[in-house]
Amino acid sequence: MNKAPNPIDKHVGARVRMRRLMVGMSQGKLGDALDVTFQQVQKYEKGANRIGASRLQQLARVLEVPPSFFFEGAPSGELNASGFHEPDTSSYVVDFLSTNEGLQLNRAFAAIKDPKVRKKILDLVQSLVAGDE
Repeated sequence: MNKAPNPIDKHVGARVRMRRLMVGMSQGKLGDALDVTFQQVQKYEKGANRIGASRLQQLARVLEVPPSFFFEGAPSGELNASGFHEPDTSSYVVDFLSTNEGLQLNRAFAAIKDPKVRKKILDLVQSLVAGDE
């Protein structure tokens, strides 16, 4: 039987991937630094394999972030007052920044200094989305 990854493990893995991409490191290089295979790094990033405390500390050192970085915006698993779980609105940001395109777009957009140009780009993207609806 195939068991779905724990939401926290998926979140931590997505944050590992996001940070790895932010620093421009391949899965192979990260695996070498951790003394594991790139396949193991893939499993960590997908949440298929849990990351133990000592490995998380090692990841934090290699990726130059505090261990708490991997838990920022993590789903709490708590129910709201009505008894329904509300999806974490920040998870889409992590998902977006965990892609090469999302990271490239974010870097390029952040490099634009002129606020008017940034606004025009935002207007363009919103009009493209509106055209798809």
